[in-house]
Amino acid sequence: MGTSSSSGRSSSLRNNAAEPVWSVLEQTGTSFSSLSPADKDRIARAFAPRIKASALHLKAKLPAHIELSDLISAGTLGLMEAFGKFRPDLGIRFDTFADNRIRGAMLDELRRMDWLSRGLRQKIKKLEQVIREFEQENGHAPSRNELLEVTGQDRLELETTLEALNSQIILSLEAIQDHGEQAGEGRNHQEPFASAAFQDIIDKLGHLIDRLGEREKLVLSLYYTEELNMKEVASALDITEGRVSQLHSQALGKLKHMFMREYGDIN
Repeated sequence: MGTSSSSGRSSSLRNNAAEPVWSVLEQTGTSFSSLSPADKDRIARAFAPRIKASALHLKAKLPAHIELSDLISAGTLGLMEAFGKFRPDLGIRFDTFADNRIRGAMLDELRRMDWLSRGLRQKIKKLEQVIREFEQENGHAPSRNELLEVTGQDRLELETTLEALNSQIILSLEAIQDHGEQAGEGRNHQEPFASAAFQDIIDKLGHLIDRLGEREKLVLSLYYTEELNMKEVASALDITEGRVSQLHSQALGKLKHMFMREYGDIN
């Protein structure tokens, strides 16, 4: 590594202005621990906006009471883990490796927080049962008004329960995506049975997604694979943002119900 200049910037981080400061970690023989404190700080600060962006992306799919600061703190720990575990011979860029670790740390923190209260968890299970029974008796998914009538809940309570249910589904899908990406980094080479189990879930979801309507599949693809936001999806499909939100919720609901009916709990 180059010696520090009078400005406090290491020459190893100034070799190519077109490359991000963390690209030095992709060089064989260079590890984060071998860098100077100043260089470590520069790389960490340069990555901070990516942590915040990932936290905002995840928070947009979660209930309002989840604090952005908690997700950012967890993501920062994920970045520290990435600094310690990244190896150039993995054959991927450091930012790709770190982004996956950051998102994984945020998902781990949400699971650790157990952000669903016991009461809300019970309401979710009851609602899922009501929806399944309604579908079996009537041959179609219940509307909001039908759910209000069947459950006896007021509209605010029902919407809160539905929001929690959809957030639970989203976290399951995010966790599956996160596992699939990290498996490619070699993280699960020592966990063949866990990897096989997750791959089985991915395969099952893939078959269920094929049963969705074309618009629903397209919305999920643009939102999760292309990572467009609701407004961008609406623009791409030339429909309103409200309609995108409706299709998104509708698709997630169908996936959850089909998965539970055929395979049991997604977790």
